[in-house]
Amino acid sequence: MRLQKFLARAGVASRRHSEELIAAGRVAVNGVVVTEMGTTVDPDADAVTVDGTPVALPEEAATFMLHKPAGYVTTMSDPQGRPTAAGLMASELAEYPALFPVGRLDADTTGLLLFTTDGELGHGLLHPRRHVEKTYLALVEGRPNDYDLRRLREGIVLDDGPTLPAGARVLTGTEARRAQRLIGSGEGASGHLQRHGGRRSRAALEAAGSFVEVRLREGRKRQVRRMLEAVGHPVIALHREAFGPLKLGDVPRGEARRLTEAEVTALKELAS
Repeated sequence: MRLQKFLARAGVASRRHSEELIAAGRVAVNGVVVTEMGTTVDPDADAVTVDGTPVALPEEAATFMLHKPAGYVTTMSDPQGRPTAAGLMASELAEYPALFPVGRLDADTTGLLLFTTDGELGHGLLHPRRHVEKTYLALVEGRPNDYDLRRLREGIVLDDGPTLPAGARVLTGTEARRAQRLIGSGEGASGHLQRHGGRRSRAALEAAGSFVEVRLREGRKRQVRRMLEAVGHPVIALHREAFGPLKLGDVPRGEARRLTEAEVTALKELAS
């Protein structure tokens, strides 16, 4: 196995960043610093270190989907003592200590969050060139009109540059009722209410708002929220329903399930 692939599989870094680590002389094999990109290693026989720290492949790759509730930060630990998504994965981490989150959801956002021990898969899914689609359901202030939706679909300019075109539509009828159930009882509105001084209740905001589906193929910080605010419809609550072909389905809030072999294969096809 090529050394950079080994480092990516071990979750050290993406393959490209692994190559940079090798070129910088930070990687050693059996005690000898290696800087050649063509170096191969035997995971069962060779000892690999990065900055002196041993690196090994997880014994068995495992990938889970977590239904993240509101109020949990997407980190393995938090110096401020806030609840973490990793804390909800305690039993899974006990069995697979190398698990790490694939990307992040902000504290107020609920829904599907992947955890994996496969570094190459995780980094591949997040690579900007892959354009893996993520589907979000949002409760927003007001009701986006055709012009607002067209701006989202064509891409809009944010403070960090123009976005890629996004899928966007207003949900009505049974789809809106389903979105209401998935978004839940309103925990994810806490940040919105705080920013607006708590002047209106969640029920009042919901009565004056609408449910919108947004599909993104990139993953900037708080992008859905910033895009919807840019078209005049700030997000009250946000839920990620799907990551690529995977849907959260009936996974209870705060719990996780392991992906099937077919689901992992589908993700690997997206990440390669």
